Amino acid sequence: MKKLILIILSVITLSACSSINKQSEISQQLGIDISKATEVSNYDTHSGNGDGTSCIVLNFENEDAQIEKNPDWKQFPLDETAKTLAYGYEDETSSIGSFLQNDKGENLIPEIENGYYMLIDRQTDKTDNILERKSFNFTLGIYDKDSNNLYYCKLDT
Repeated sequence: MKKLILIILSVITLSACSSINKQSEISQQLGIDISKATEVSNYDTHSGNGDGTSCIVLNFENEDAQIEKNPDWKQFPLDETAKTLAYGYEDETSSIGSFLQNDKGENLIPEIENGYYMLIDRQTDKTDNILERKSFNFTLGIYDKDSNNLYYCKLDT
């Protein structure tokens, strides 16, 4: 019985540490404190080799002014690169993306009209346009001012 209790406590402790580490990673990468945010959803297909797509949706109870004050966050509209990565692009002759989709082919980030965004290029070779690469390693943070939802999405290929 003691052994079972010890195992259960170990699992709970490891889960809590994992959650705290993820919170710390998000806060550090996006330059904001997310400790008071509530997790709405968590999608992750990263495998043992590190490739995959993830998107964590966090909700802030009130509009979070810290994003507005952070110069690394840009106000909408999204630039062409961020828009293509999140939603794709299509014209009469070609189409590309969306790069952030679930396993059913649905966009992980809904259409947002009013907010802020931050695109972090984590590729080691940043000499070319992110959309012209054969592999992707980026983080896209999008804050929806209307719903107070923060979308923290990563793609690693």
